[in-house]
Amino acid sequence: MSGPVRLPDWDTLAGQLPEVVVSMRRYLAQIECVLRPRSVVNTDLALRSLAAFLAEQAPQVSTVKAISRRHIEEFKPWLAARPGQNKPRVTTATITHRLGTLRMFFLRIAEWGWDEAPARVPIFLGDLPRQDRPLPKALDDAATARLLRAAQADRRLLTRIAVEVLLRTGLRVGEFTALTADAVVLIGAGHWLHVPVGKLHEDRYLPLHPHLVGLIDDYRSTHVDPDHPLLLPRENGRPLDRHTVTRLINKAGAAAGLPHLHPHQLRHTLATQAINRGMSLEAIAALLGHRSLDMTLRYAKIANRTVADEYFAVTAKVEALYGQPPVLPADAAGTKMTRLRRDHHRMLGNGYCTRPPELDCAFESICETCTFFQTSIEFRPTLQHQHDDAAARQQTHRTELFSRLLDRVDRDTAS
Repeated sequence: MSGPVRLPDWDTLAGQLPEVVVSMRRYLAQIECVLRPRSVVNTDLALRSLAAFLAEQAPQVSTVKAISRRHIEEFKPWLAARPGQNKPRVTTATITHRLGTLRMFFLRIAEWGWDEAPARVPIFLGDLPRQDRPLPKALDDAATARLLRAAQADRRLLTRIAVEVLLRTGLRVGEFTALTADAVVLIGAGHWLHVPVGKLHEDRYLPLHPHLVGLIDDYRSTHVDPDHPLLLPRENGRPLDRHTVTRLINKAGAAAGLPHLHPHQLRHTLATQAINRGMSLEAIAALLGHRSLDMTLRYAKIANRTVADEYFAVTAKVEALYGQPPVLPADAAGTKMTRLRRDHHRMLGNGYCTRPPELDCAFESICETCTFFQTSIEFRPTLQHQHDDAAARQQTHRTELFSRLLDRVDRDTAS
């Protein structure tokens, strides 16, 4: 554990609990053969935490086999009182991880038939604190558009690269920094991005937008040696790391007037945009590299428009059970109901929309929110009409969107 009060090292602990340390270090040597280095480091911290507690509070325990349930019950408040990194106490997440790692230690050595294993596993699942599971923090459409515009205006091309690639692919920051020089491949008529083995020990291919292909080519031709093993290193050739990527994103974020951003928020943003615009959970899971749909289902909880669409589709059928008319009645011309039907019974290519007039529509201004959307002075009357319509319907988001587009047209015309 890193923090104001550090854990003793293994050599110090070996002088106090030699047999315990031998068993724990033997276990570390075993898992080092199969787990990633970071997982081994975390296991090392958990085992040293327990060993440090025993040396301090139960020095009579000379072997791992002698660790009982009572020792674990005393260890839990001892661990909870430890200082954390930059915090007065360790977090609930740290406690959960340490206890879970130690439980796996006892389970494995029992399964392996080690003589050092206690007669019963002294840590239960109920010992692990339940953690809060906040929803992913995604940017809304307006904030995303501001971030993209700020990144595109930044003089450093790497800033734009970091924001656009992460936002348009949903890559984890570790996957982004590990992309190899041959990651962009042509399959059929389209370009794909080969994402190397990462967090979930799997690689995948992502469809790559032609805009990103050109952006990556521009950066590599200007700043990257053709023989460099990485696709997107820094301009000096050094590899990017998560801290540098975070700084690049926040440089654009600050210019866009946004609070501190984490690279993972761009991943959440892409997933939220996709599910709100009808992309299937299975496709999103494949795009993000999720091993199970349980991970992807978290985004369904924040798909407000998707939930609203399905809710009102079901509501219309339920209302029919209550004797409510399925469509607006054909009242006499000039009545309020007739006007609502005329104004909102929007004709489509193969049907019509019966969305209630008080509901916003996710697709009414979908093109205008796209970063590729361009407009000019000849479209100003239409933009003004759309602005006035949104204002009349009290659609704040659409009103602000068309206000910005009108301002942009006026600025371009004045210049």
